[in-house]
Amino acid sequence: MAKENAILKEDSFIFKRILFSFNVLLLVLLGAIFITLFVFSIPAIKKFGLSFLVNTTWDPVIGEFGALPFIVGTVLTSFIALFLSIPFSFSVSIFLTEYFPSGWLSNLLTSALELLAGIPSIIYGMWGLFILAPVIRELQIKLGLPPYGVGIFTASIVLTLMIIPYSSSISREVISLVPNDLKEAAYSLGATKYEVIKKVIFPYSSSGIFAGLLLSLGRALGETMAVTMVIGNSYFLPKNIFSPAHTIASIIANEFTEATDPVYTSALIELGMILFVITFIFSLIGRIIVKKFTVGEE
Repeated sequence: MAKENAILKEDSFIFKRILFSFNVLLLVLLGAIFITLFVFSIPAIKKFGLSFLVNTTWDPVIGEFGALPFIVGTVLTSFIALFLSIPFSFSVSIFLTEYFPSGWLSNLLTSALELLAGIPSIIYGMWGLFILAPVIRELQIKLGLPPYGVGIFTASIVLTLMIIPYSSSISREVISLVPNDLKEAAYSLGATKYEVIKKVIFPYSSSGIFAGLLLSLGRALGETMAVTMVIGNSYFLPKNIFSPAHTIASIIANEFTEATDPVYTSALIELGMILFVITFIFSLIGRIIVKKFTVGEE
């Protein structure tokens, strides 16, 4: 018996070491990515300094580079898409868990969500360019705006369709973990389905739902091809949500192969580092908020 316990302890020790090694490797890879981006960004950092973050001019001909229009375009498209996706994601997850947890309709909607998640981003971009952009163009004409068709709003709608499957699937899993005892207790007290959703399900699963939205935001921040095709690729600060713009990912995709000057290449790499930092900051903020929600629930 003692020998078996010793073997189990040894196996447990080895298993913990393996898990610890993989976690350390993950941190090393993350640090290596940031260091690599930083090292190759040094020429641009030395030349432009912090003005790179607030400068609005991007002109490779004269060697003037500023990241502000692309930062604004990235943040606007991602957050507009996130806010547009919230009601759809939450509605789908509630519908599939509380109203139709099984049956042909549930299977059909689940398959549709999986299909949306698996469609390549370039297909979304083509759909946005040939189908959505003309609709947005007509809307812009009615509003008295320049009829570009493409722009921040068009890109945000495409991103919304792309991130709904991720946030709704995670929300669905979280909502399904709500204990039946809590829901049955609420029903026994005379609560309606709506009251159970509002006062039991949502408070219990709010942190998990928020975590799903954060994962969706990460997907939206880094999306490249679909956004590049429908955002209009403008180098100027957007005046409104219908204006053409650029995101960090789209400017890198469009110009990295054309960058021959070392400072030009370094500026594009610095943009990638900025996107890396933005994603990390929002993930960190999200973790803090989720932790507060979890503590509040406890």
